[in-house]
Amino acid sequence: MKVSIIVPVYNAEKFLPQCLDSLVNQSIDDYEVILINDGSKDSSAEIIEQYKNKYPQIINAVTVQNGGQGRARNIGMKMAKGKYLGFADSDDWVSPDMFRLMYEKAEAEGADLTVCDIEERYGNGGSRRINMSQYERLIKIDTAVWDKLIRRDLAEGVYFPENKIWYEDLAFVIKIALKSKKQARLSEPLYFYRVGQESTMNNNNSRKNLDIITILEDLKAYMLPLGYKEEFNSLVINHLLLETVKRVERQNSSDKKEVMKELRDYVKQNIPSLTKCESFKAESFNRRLIMYLNYHGLSGLSRKILNLKSGLAK
Repeated sequence: MKVSIIVPVYNAEKFLPQCLDSLVNQSIDDYEVILINDGSKDSSAEIIEQYKNKYPQIINAVTVQNGGQGRARNIGMKMAKGKYLGFADSDDWVSPDMFRLMYEKAEAEGADLTVCDIEERYGNGGSRRINMSQYERLIKIDTAVWDKLIRRDLAEGVYFPENKIWYEDLAFVIKIALKSKKQARLSEPLYFYRVGQESTMNNNNSRKNLDIITILEDLKAYMLPLGYKEEFNSLVINHLLLETVKRVERQNSSDKKEVMKELRDYVKQNIPSLTKCESFKAESFNRRLIMYLNYHGLSGLSRKILNLKSGLAK
């Protein structure tokens, strides 16, 4: 079998049919779609059963007790039979040629990790192309899992963190990227990401963002013995000091200040001097400015600067 496409499903009745229609009509042959119903409480189970009955040669489905997206994906990987693994989220959809083109690219270049571009789709009908394949360094690869095709044997022994933890893609994708010997890039927007849906990363739960520390500690234990100290620093300043601090700064929860302090403290424990950090010095001036302000507890000011830049760009 060529490709196994793994889809965790939780209360996705509104968008699941569009997702499944795009997956069962792929132009590649000899592939499977693995649906993990993660204890949905809506009609997702019934929708899955309908598609499984209609496309028994393509769809393999199982229902499990709710355990989070990471656990659902791990179950799917254990079920997979394909040479390559692909992933999709149940509220998104893909190009009809996505997995054929990804498979052909991986085979032609002998790649064990292949990345394509995506297109964000907005509720107002707007769209924006994101060139996910154009990362400058491997450690800067986007950590979403659904724009990637991964050789299944490369993923042996690598799993998504479980227990409903956030940032599970970060841990999995970085380990896969570091293990990969050959990467291929496909500069076509083959995955369509629906923007604006309520998600684990789009709510007002500030404390849950501290999960990134758990994820980074896991990566630290994996990366430092292999000599990836500077690469680890790059993850800390980009994913925690920049993106996570920026996300929490926009929230209004009562424990926001405490969470921000814990995030900054973690950065300072690992990077005592930001200006001496080689990964920091390699960033652009604008990114260094925001990182520097966030490092020194001035995230409110950095937010104002980002809002100003966003307004000027309109």
